[in-house]
Amino acid sequence: MQITTRLEFDAGHRIPSHKSQCRNLHGHRYAIEITLSGDIIKNESASEDGMVMDFSDVKAIARSVVVDVWDHAFLVYQGDQEVLSFLNSLPNHKTVVMSTVPTAENMAAEAFKLLSNAYQDTYGNHLKLERVRLYETPNSWADALGL
Repeated sequence: MQITTRLEFDAGHRIPSHKSQCRNLHGHRYAIEITLSGDIIKNESASEDGMVMDFSDVKAIARSVVVDVWDHAFLVYQGDQEVLSFLNSLPNHKTVVMSTVPTAENMAAEAFKLLSNAYQDTYGNHLKLERVRLYETPNSWADALGL
């Protein structure tokens, strides 16, 4: 069985070497979908009986590990020294420095990496993170898939 939940956040970024407008500072209303697989829990005394995982728990983990960290932050590539210098000059600015350029593809891969250990197989139901889908716009997204 697979389950999917979706959360949204706002963040800024830029693609320093991009041939078009994405080289400029700008932001997006991102959406992230987390897909987990596992057996349906069969334990009448458990709150999660009949579920793969409680959606509220899926969301709480995603918020703490990714969404709250990236929300209303500027995601900047560590090699983008011009922007890093500028952002560092702003007092108390929420900046997230990334080891890769913050494209939708790289952000989806990073979110998958961060979340892959966060979802634990607490109920012995073979819980596994299958996919992180990151929407940069309503019509454009990247999927990071588990093996």
